[in-house]
Amino acid sequence: MAGINPRGTDRDEREETRLPPSRYSGVLAHPTSLPGPHGIGDLGAEARRFIDWLARAGQQRWQILPLGPTGFGDSPYASYSAFAGNPLLISLGNLVEERLLEESDIQPAGFPDDLVDFDAVTAFKLPLLARAAERFHAGQAGQLRDEYRRFRDAQAAWLDDYTLFRALKAEQDGALWSAWPRPLALRDPDALRAARDRLKHDIDTQCFMQFAFFRQWGALRRYANERGVRVLGDIPIFVALDSADVWANSAQFQLDERGRPTSVAGVPPDYFSATGQLWGNPLYDWDAMRADGYRWWIERFRAVYSLVDIARIDHFRGFEDYWSVPAGEETAIRGSWKPGPGRALFDAVWEALGDLPVVAEDLGMMTKDVDDLRESLGFPGMSVLQFAFGSGSDNLYLPHNLARNTVVYTGTHDNDTTVGWFDSADDNTRDHARRYLGVDGADVAWDLIQTVLASVAETAIVPLQDLLRLGTQARMNLPGRATGNWGWRMQPGALTDEMAERLAGLLVLYGREQGVGSREQAQPRNH
Repeated sequence: MAGINPRGTDRDEREETRLPPSRYSGVLAHPTSLPGPHGIGDLGAEARRFIDWLARAGQQRWQILPLGPTGFGDSPYASYSAFAGNPLLISLGNLVEERLLEESDIQPAGFPDDLVDFDAVTAFKLPLLARAAERFHAGQAGQLRDEYRRFRDAQAAWLDDYTLFRALKAEQDGALWSAWPRPLALRDPDALRAARDRLKHDIDTQCFMQFAFFRQWGALRRYANERGVRVLGDIPIFVALDSADVWANSAQFQLDERGRPTSVAGVPPDYFSATGQLWGNPLYDWDAMRADGYRWWIERFRAVYSLVDIARIDHFRGFEDYWSVPAGEETAIRGSWKPGPGRALFDAVWEALGDLPVVAEDLGMMTKDVDDLRESLGFPGMSVLQFAFGSGSDNLYLPHNLARNTVVYTGTHDNDTTVGWFDSADDNTRDHARRYLGVDGADVAWDLIQTVLASVAETAIVPLQDLLRLGTQARMNLPGRATGNWGWRMQPGALTDEMAERLAGLLVLYGREQGVGSREQAQPRNH
């Protein structure tokens, strides 16, 4: 997987190997979508079973969505922090094993097993996590005390602000931070000091939940790595206005003197929406970020790579130019393109952190400048097979037009499932797909799976819903819809040994099995 490495790799080093090209395969499934007894997938036993299935199926990648604590709309792309973990993912069963909860504490209350009811899960889990925190701070699980202290010290740069932010937000009945009393909103030192004293109990509870999340996620990631599975994570380019990131770093964003955005993020009209997408995220003040050497971004990359092995940068285009919409607009139509930081940001990250494996999400309307930036950095781009059909042979998403330095998907979390897409496509698109693939469309999900695996693309990723041949009811996200997304869950036992064997057989057929062409630390770079 290409990464940030301005030095490149010399020709002799590239040519001395006789290994075939590196080829990888993986599955896209957010942890919330896994089975489990408490209304939401978590980081416990079912996640380990999922990893075991991936290994049996020969998969080398597990792609996830952002892991942060979710805010409005339950979107992992609208988090209270770009650094923190989502406490709803903490395994209650693991806390029982550590004697911080009792079995009688965690008896589920009739949650559906096919959908996450985020409000119900929050009402059920957060009091239990607070109970575990009380027991921990009262002296239970003393063997974790030193590890907890090390965690607080190591993560203090973001943890102190985040835990105070969450405690203050609860005290202010969930109000947006810019609506808090002015001394708190503007971070008056005396007001913050008094708040830390006043809210110490709530801050300690939040700290424990972050400790539990990072401890469990770290163990789960190691479990995956030991079985040949690397985690492909996600860096959303923008952060939420209602976040500790913006509250604690307001000078790095385009805000007025009261903390309100002057312009917000989005994209112009595209495949997904005729009026564009008005995301509403505050925009970065790139001049301010450039002035301090992109310090915030360096720390953000450092934090992400403490959690994942490879990172997908969502909306990579925004680093070359971004769609700026005046605050107060109801749609994204009346925006304009503004210049981003370009390569300078990535050079700063490389200088601080070294070579990092990155995937650039470059879907939608790209320009030559965006392509040139991605190619100069050596980042693989993305291709979605669902976008390939219904036009001519020059469609860049058709397999015969793909570049090797690409991650190809049947669909992503923003697409309909492949079955749903095919069922709703027009006759021309369905006919083109059938003729191009040489199939009758009766098993279209696996037809597309086989096609991405056979493609020249270095990495092929398949959403879990497509492996299961599910329709539109299993869609993860509909861009532009504010609520009702992100809730799909896999039924227990849906992934079978037979399915693993079939998938593993295709990997052997197309040279994507574990070990073939494995050169992850010495791949050609293009710089």
